[in-house]
Amino acid sequence: MSVDPIVLEIVEGTLASIEREVETAIGRTARSPMIRDAHDFRAGIHDRRLRKLTGRSYSALVHPVARDYPPETMHPGDVFFHNDVYLSEGGIGHLPDLCVTVPVFHDGTVVAFVQAFGHHDDIGGGCPGSMPSGATSVYEEGLMVPPIRLWDAGVPNEAALKIMTRNSRMPDSLSADLDAECAACLMGARRLAELFERYGRATVEACFDAIVDKTTETYRREILAKIPDGTYVWEDYAEHDGVDPPRLHTQRITLTKVPDRLIIDFTGTSPQAKGPINHCGDYADGNFLKKWLAPILRNLADTPERMAELDVNEGVVPLIEMRFPPPGTLLTPVFPAPTNARTFVILRLLGVLAGVLAKAVDGRMPADQETIRYTGVYGTDAEGNPYLMREVLGGGSGGRYYADGEDTIHVVPDSRNIPVEFAESRWPFVVERLGLAVDSGGPGRHRGGLGYDKHIRMLRHANFMSIADRSMLSCWGVNGGRAGRPFSVVVDPGGPNEREIDALADAEPVRAGEVIRIRTTGGGGWGDPLTRPYDAVARDVAWGKVSAAGARADYGVVMDGGRVDVAASDALRAELAGRRSGDEPFFDRGPGYARLSGGRTCAEVDRR
Repeated sequence: MSVDPIVLEIVEGTLASIEREVETAIGRTARSPMIRDAHDFRAGIHDRRLRKLTGRSYSALVHPVARDYPPETMHPGDVFFHNDVYLSEGGIGHLPDLCVTVPVFHDGTVVAFVQAFGHHDDIGGGCPGSMPSGATSVYEEGLMVPPIRLWDAGVPNEAALKIMTRNSRMPDSLSADLDAECAACLMGARRLAELFERYGRATVEACFDAIVDKTTETYRREILAKIPDGTYVWEDYAEHDGVDPPRLHTQRITLTKVPDRLIIDFTGTSPQAKGPINHCGDYADGNFLKKWLAPILRNLADTPERMAELDVNEGVVPLIEMRFPPPGTLLTPVFPAPTNARTFVILRLLGVLAGVLAKAVDGRMPADQETIRYTGVYGTDAEGNPYLMREVLGGGSGGRYYADGEDTIHVVPDSRNIPVEFAESRWPFVVERLGLAVDSGGPGRHRGGLGYDKHIRMLRHANFMSIADRSMLSCWGVNGGRAGRPFSVVVDPGGPNEREIDALADAEPVRAGEVIRIRTTGGGGWGDPLTRPYDAVARDVAWGKVSAAGARADYGVVMDGGRVDVAASDALRAELAGRRSGDEPFFDRGPGYARLSGGRTCAEVDRR
């Protein structure tokens, strides 16, 4: 069926508007800080063929709901719920991600779905926040709920809601968040049904086909065409799993470009970990992972402006073929392997794909970034009530061939740190500093973005928690750029009880009056730092992003009273260049890599 281009634009715009309206409604009516303030949730619109239609945001999958509840058995007003990692077809990564799905009806038939999923404060398990770093099975991580009918024709299942809230340490927040998500998705379903009423099912579904087909053709023509046919290999690592001593947990991609698609082979990925860094990726032919990784491909667009215009919807799926190793690896874990820190794997895969593409396109890809880690504190307030503060602190993105990386970003769209004013009014601590971590960005012709530098002074005894990686390994630099600074947490810095905290911690005691200093990762640099223009380095020093000592050591720039001493800098750069032995590495992983790899050099990996 041919599609009127004006109607197509109206339908496409309406889908984007509905998705944003659903997310806005959730953000305004939810109760937990992770949903309302940190915005760690997403909505998505899918057609009756389970294809994701919207491209502003990623989302979970409808596949598990349709598998257990065929559409012909659904009713108007139904709301389906699930969070079971192993029964989610790869769409849910850990148990705190709760997913609601609402069918859309037209003339008594299911024609689409509106879905939302978000990271909730607590769903039970071995520690507050439901992310025990030392878990050895999924049973320790919280309540597992396979797909269920949470609302039946508009009537909530009170028994199921009681069971879920009873298992949570934050029952009021959980209950309010679920109400918000269900109501928002039901509202979105009504909006979408109005679209079908206005234009008719045949026209709207033809527009859906056109939206998906346009994405497929655009990526094939504008993105895949820039990748030379051939095979390329690269790998990166998680550094610890919370149970075994630190070591390299490998995620490897063999990328083969053939004329019509990309073949991503994960063979060589390490065995599943004892601890919770596993990710269930090998379901539904990797449908979720394809859409998770596809945004990396947008970096090959002709311009940054064009990159921002490219959506990631179901249209990317036919262009990517995934080949998984047998069961029992980090990406193919066997139930009941724990998964709550699976961000260590799926975030790293973004970098591995960027790295292997960098090898294919002569470095015209961004350097590495690590922009999700969970930190927080919990205890009791002055009235004796338990509290939990947890946030997703971002970090610096990698330098690019055309620009520096961005500071303190979050890879999850629209996510953010918790506002200081809100935090101090609700919890017993004071945020003494929230700024940029000086010198954290990887040196390069284009510098890596900076991470956070956050100082929290506790007013009452409490416990600190952290689920973070890249505390030993760094975000790598590319094409001669240097690695960024790793993640670190220090309690009582400069005081008599100064101590560094492991990046995986569930209950580190912190006494009243002590300061917790959190410094998040800086992105890797792009290109030789000795070629960065002097005025760019001077600007970084003036803005407090690079110290005078860092300018000298990393860029060969000598500052004199806020100005560049050009003659001294020319001489220093010549001296630093002369010290280099042999070819500079294409990738720079930083000093932590050599310690964990037993002395293996980056070049041994890069040459493959």
